[in-house]
Amino acid sequence: MKEIKSAKKWMASYLVAETAIADLEVLLEFFDAGEASEEELDLKYNECVHIIDDIEFRSTLNKPEDELSCVIEINAGAGGTESCDWSAMLLRMYQMWAERNDYKVSQINYQAGEVAGIKTAELEINGDYAYGMLKGENGVHRLVRVSPFNAQGKRMTSFSSVFVHPLIDDRIEVNINTADLDWDTFRSSGAGGQHVNKTESAVRVRHLPSGIVVECQQERSQHQNREKALQLLKSKLYERELERQAMEKDKVEATKMKNEWGSQIRSYVLDDRRVKDHRTGYQTGQTDLVLDGYIDDFLKSYMMNKVEAGSNDNED
Repeated sequence: MKEIKSAKKWMASYLVAETAIADLEVLLEFFDAGEASEEELDLKYNECVHIIDDIEFRSTLNKPEDELSCVIEINAGAGGTESCDWSAMLLRMYQMWAERNDYKVSQINYQAGEVAGIKTAELEINGDYAYGMLKGENGVHRLVRVSPFNAQGKRMTSFSSVFVHPLIDDRIEVNINTADLDWDTFRSSGAGGQHVNKTESAVRVRHLPSGIVVECQQERSQHQNREKALQLLKSKLYERELERQAMEKDKVEATKMKNEWGSQIRSYVLDDRRVKDHRTGYQTGQTDLVLDGYIDDFLKSYMMNKVEAGSNDNED
């Protein structure tokens, strides 16, 4: 059913593009006959370009894991309260982006900062191609602003790291030996009412061979949290296997990817009203819109830039 749904979506996109181009051809005939204005023709042409660009972008999401849902993990960097507040701003940005694109969003883990914001948080974003859309957000995000937490009104720089993991489903099988798991329970630290905070419903699992640790306090029962934690663990193990395969296939490209993910990928300079992606050079002055979740242009420029870079490498 998922394959059929995906195929129907591609067919629908093709038919929309075909209809738009046919309408443009008819409008061109009207223009040549003097029955349509140049403004109408330009408007229809730009509409067609937008449709084709969107299809071209979505065609870059061609890896099996691109179709999956995802988990976004946000961690405050050095900078104390300022970085914690910046992490909360990023959390809100991704929540608003996901909700605007009709994804289902749920909070898996949340650790509040001592004064404001968050130390770390994890969001589950459910829906088709969530991972493919957001995988380029991996890396360090840098904020420059006049800090509201500084009494002298100084310009401060803070950092937060973002990690995006594919959330595997029943299409992908990951086998885990139960003897390799070390479970622990604790009280939830997030909001959720008296029941959540008074019982040890939150769980933590460590995968001994890999050292991967997963925490989950999303659900009200320990049993549900154990199931979700196990799914997240499988997702992280799957992602690690993808990295291993990529390294075997092409060690040079894998090194580039790791350097890219581990570096500062984007700067948000609020007093200069500028957000710039350092990988693609794409930037905008609409800082408020970006922080309200309008990041689609950044996502598209990253994916299209990767496709162009791959094409150039193949030509070389």
